[in-house]
Amino acid sequence: MLDLVITGATVYPGDAPPFAGTVGVRGNTIILVTKCHKDQAVPAAHEVVDGSGLMLCPGFIDMHTHSALVSFEDPYLAPKLAQGFTTEVINPDGLAPAPVTPEGRAGRQAYLRPLEGDGPASWPWSTIEEYLDALDATRPAVSLVPSVGHGAVRELVLGGGRVAPSPEELREMRRQVRIGFEAGARMLSFGLVYLPGAYATTDELVAVAEEAAAVGAPLVPHVRNEGHGLLGAISELIDVARRVGAPLHLSHLKSLADESLIDPLLDLLGTAATEIDLTFDQYPYGAGSTLLASILPGWAQEGGAAGTLQALDRREDRRRIVRDIAQGLPGWENILGTLGPESIEIANAPPPNEGAVGLTLEQIGAGRGCDPVIAALDLMRESALDVTMVLHYASDAAVRTIARHPLMLVGSDGIFGARPHPRLHGTAPRFLGRFAIREGLLPVEEAVARLTSRAADRLGLADRGRIAPGKRADLVLLDPALYVDTGTYADPARQPEGVAGVWVAGLRAWRDGAPTGARPGGVVR
Repeated sequence: MLDLVITGATVYPGDAPPFAGTVGVRGNTIILVTKCHKDQAVPAAHEVVDGSGLMLCPGFIDMHTHSALVSFEDPYLAPKLAQGFTTEVINPDGLAPAPVTPEGRAGRQAYLRPLEGDGPASWPWSTIEEYLDALDATRPAVSLVPSVGHGAVRELVLGGGRVAPSPEELREMRRQVRIGFEAGARMLSFGLVYLPGAYATTDELVAVAEEAAAVGAPLVPHVRNEGHGLLGAISELIDVARRVGAPLHLSHLKSLADESLIDPLLDLLGTAATEIDLTFDQYPYGAGSTLLASILPGWAQEGGAAGTLQALDRREDRRRIVRDIAQGLPGWENILGTLGPESIEIANAPPPNEGAVGLTLEQIGAGRGCDPVIAALDLMRESALDVTMVLHYASDAAVRTIARHPLMLVGSDGIFGARPHPRLHGTAPRFLGRFAIREGLLPVEEAVARLTSRAADRLGLADRGRIAPGKRADLVLLDPALYVDTGTYADPARQPEGVAGVWVAGLRAWRDGAPTGARPGGVVR
């Protein structure tokens, strides 16, 4: 007797052509996979689901998420389950809640709050292992795959300042990275536009990356510059990976400043992929989302959240920020100066600034009767930096050019909030439902593989990503006629239709447009 049988669906196994088939599950494991044939008997099972007219896929894997603390408040992670994600990679961009010193918890919490949320009111952890234990205890509905955050490690050992590590301190940073891998992390993430990770030299990156190479873990960087300096920034990380022999997985590939850089960028990656193990992820939208504080020059963010707020209070520092944004600085990714205030809108802001949500910096400045840059500085100061933005930078054609590339995997980069970027709810249905099923931008089989088997292989998760006997029963059953993204930037929190069911480890976690109450996920270690 099986626990679950799904019959008559078009099965996309993740690494092979689709077929009409029957899939049987016992416990958390796929036991039976057969092709349908005339007069075939349905195996006996406690639950039989008719999949006629539907697609059955392995559970989707989100390669880049900001879900490190969300499960403490919403263990169902409903926006992800609703689109078929059953596994998520957490702690990207070098950012992580641990390791952290007891005295550094409040500052780290304040810095991460706009991206990751609060988590518990008082963090009970210091080490990565303690953090992962606390996260696992929330019993999340989906599986969470941790990374070691280089920025978190750097802050633990060196503090938040612009300092170079001594040989002894560098050894301690490497030891902390090793501890992270021993605790269960599967990737080493870098955030070279966030502090204090931005202070790292290439040689520092090489030193800590050697620890990832020793265990075969990929390097996962947010590179130093996604604007005019994009090609140089990508080349730096290709060089790091080449020097240490580690796989390289680039985060949210894009060109902020100039779409003419995309073809040379993809040529660069294609050449590099002949020498190193290389992939990248992309969210399938022409706008990004991150901290509003990312518009500030690096010197104005020194000292963490407290130091940034002090800079926003000082008249001479405010004048210097305005000047730097207007004129630029060598090597700095000047987001606001590059895109303009009309291209940046507020995604989330706390009281008393809820009215700024959905407005551009240009509109906020006009409403306040001041320069848009001054309006942004005031908004950050009044909101204690707890503000995120959506920045519009790319055409639909540019997004699709990157999405077609064979090295591309899928990462939502979704940030939870009252008015999130639509990628939080729509990444998988936009890539699979719109780009592949409706537009034919790439074959449906190929799109499914990038969401499942290839992502699992990149993470070293041999137990999932395919519909085959012996694999973990993470499954998504969907209607291809209905499954597509429907959210917009003005109305982003819209889950896709057509998701008939999502199973995690054999338990149905999503049914009839809502979580079932099952929470079979957890931290993957």
